[in-house]
Amino acid sequence: MCEDKTITVGAEVPNFELEIYDPAEGEFSKISLDQLKKQKKWTILFFYPADFTFVCPTELADLAEKYDALKKLGAEVVTVSTDTKFSHLAWRQSEKLLSGVKFPMAADPTGHVSKLFGVYDPATGLDLRGTFIINPAGKLASAEINFYNVGRNADELYRKMEANVYLLTHPEEACPAKWQKGAKTLKPSEQMVGHVYEALHGKG
Repeated sequence: MCEDKTITVGAEVPNFELEIYDPAEGEFSKISLDQLKKQKKWTILFFYPADFTFVCPTELADLAEKYDALKKLGAEVVTVSTDTKFSHLAWRQSEKLLSGVKFPMAADPTGHVSKLFGVYDPATGLDLRGTFIINPAGKLASAEINFYNVGRNADELYRKMEANVYLLTHPEEACPAKWQKGAKTLKPSEQMVGHVYEALHGKG
């Protein structure tokens, strides 16, 4: 089990297990990081404040539109809040915006995993909007935390996933701003110092 301390980017994430409501199967089960690592999957943890709120269903609906594309990159998406799995089921069934949601909806009512990733707000008992990408080896590759009132963009999450997947097999390279698959990357070296423009545009 993980300890209640915040994990940092680049560090190995300790195993955790969460109860889930699985909309694809229509049943309750459990999911763990070790399980996903054995399947050689990337893990995307998508923390949000609460079921039956307002920005949250728009985020999950947006994420649902990218779910198949993210799976094709080798990722599993797990949404997490401090609600119970029963609340997840009821919300999924009643909120029309969630009709396309098929990813596991995890329950963290004690805030144990939420505290590990630094999104738990003890003043409210809710989670901030946190998005975390864990690579297949279990290392934290990306972290983003927004306050309650700012929704996220699944297109940008997909872009970051594409970059991270590419860099896992091309560790000597780096992806510049707005990089998308097929675009030019950078190979940092002493010759490139002060000459990134030339490296990107093939000049010099």
